[in-house]
Amino acid sequence: MEITGGGRLEVRISPSDVGKRVSVRRLTGAPGGAGKFTDTVGVLTSWNDGVMLITRRSGETVVIEESSLVAGKVVPDAPARRRGPAATRAELIGVVARAWQPVESESLGDWRLRAAGGFTRRANSVLPAGDPGVSLAAALERVSAWYAARELPPYVQLETESPDGQARLGEELVALGWRPEAAAEVWTGALAPVGDLDADVTRVRLERDVDEQWLSRYHRSGGAVGPHLLRVLRSGPSTWFATVPDDGAAGGEGPAAIGRCVVDGRWAGFMAVEVAPGHRRKGLARAVMAALARRSLDEGASAAWLQVEDDNTAARALYTAMGFTPHHGYRYFRPA
Repeated sequence: MEITGGGRLEVRISPSDVGKRVSVRRLTGAPGGAGKFTDTVGVLTSWNDGVMLITRRSGETVVIEESSLVAGKVVPDAPARRRGPAATRAELIGVVARAWQPVESESLGDWRLRAAGGFTRRANSVLPAGDPGVSLAAALERVSAWYAARELPPYVQLETESPDGQARLGEELVALGWRPEAAAEVWTGALAPVGDLDADVTRVRLERDVDEQWLSRYHRSGGAVGPHLLRVLRSGPSTWFATVPDDGAAGGEGPAAIGRCVVDGRWAGFMAVEVAPGHRRKGLARAVMAALARRSLDEGASAAWLQVEDDNTAARALYTAMGFTPHHGYRYFRPA
């Protein structure tokens, strides 16, 4: 805890530190009683209406009243139990693209135009990997026409803070009237610690193909299941679908939790990990990821990756606790 020269404890955290690893001390006990100090270390998941949620490395969520705080500070991430995987951007971009393949694609120089009936921006955007072979203005005209022919909005996916000129390309797109949106990051981590998670994997069913039950929980389907959606979900070198059946305790419909994993050489990519509202905070997301990780380890994978949006605080806290760290960011550009 932070102690000043006069021996006074200080609270040096605020709601702006959500998503960071913190150490806090609070005073517990009945008002007016002796009380005792309790320390908590973990990721600050949220801080709303005077209530803080801190997720410990074990996955346990601790609820803390702001009024009970006597000290608090941001602390460095705990050292990883195993060193995470080293990876170049080019390698990881290729792995990510193979895990979420479009229904159709076309090359424009070193650019790849991708479409899948509008199902997700990932499968319906341009992936620029170099020179399009024509001027930028001409390339964007070709891009706009290609997507218009498919009744889709044109998107260009760019890495943020990229050393190979994509940041400059983003500036040029903005100058031509395109606007950025939907910032996200690719995170990586060692696969073995995910497989070693203390989680009940006995309820997790793994299948090679997606079924109606799985799709009923998948929020991106929007209730409409078409061939484009199924082709994207089934794509990838070695794809697995995880389902945790509803035990009936929460009175919901559809599975309690789902997940998707694609094994590609040494990499295992985690996607579509979702838990039904009535089953949250029961460790099901951890169980799904642990089961998928163990199957991926059996196939020879050793490294893991996933994608997380910048504003998904709860997911970022969960993945941080599992040992994942940011590798690179990306965002999409579209005409204003």
